[in-house]
Amino acid sequence: MNNYYDLFQNGGPVMWPLLLCSITVLTVILERALFWFSLSRKRERQLMDTVLTLAETGQWKVIKEQTEGSRDHIVHLLIVGILHRDYDMGRAMEAEAEEMLQRMNRLMPILDTMITVTPLLGIFGTVLGIISSFDMLGSSGLADPKLVTSGIAQALITTATGLGIAIIAVIPYNYFNSRISHSIHIMEKYATSLEVVYKKLENRS
Repeated sequence: MNNYYDLFQNGGPVMWPLLLCSITVLTVILERALFWFSLSRKRERQLMDTVLTLAETGQWKVIKEQTEGSRDHIVHLLIVGILHRDYDMGRAMEAEAEEMLQRMNRLMPILDTMITVTPLLGIFGTVLGIISSFDMLGSSGLADPKLVTSGIAQALITTATGLGIAIIAVIPYNYFNSRISHSIHIMEKYATSLEVVYKKLENRS
């Protein structure tokens, strides 16, 4: 524990904003992980397909009964479309999908910012460390090399810390983005399928 504290102290003042950034990154990652875990638990794939099957024969009341209490966002998307089938099914589902997409993207810009900012803070700490080294070198010459190496140590610690935070953040960031892309694909797939099914039903009548 003392070693980490010493590293933090030797890193200089830039370590404080880097610490704040690391806490922010961990908080966002945890919140987003819980969000996607909760969304996965609510998923009812079989019910999604059942809704489309029942929609082929216009069994709207049966769909309402079977989907009552479902917390699956895809099922909810389809129900919104069905409820607005006499008006504009596509627009209704598009509006619902946009709202869901906003929930999926929540806090993602913060994580993106942290990935960009932390290496820059590390470089800033590096510059400060090098300036400190040259300042010490100018005032004491080579009489006390330890004073010079402390500035170099500060430069290396902040760079490593900034890069470390960015590396830790970029992996879940890309994972969450892939989940968002996959969810968009699924929403588009089922929304389009429902529209096609409803148009076929309309053409029969």
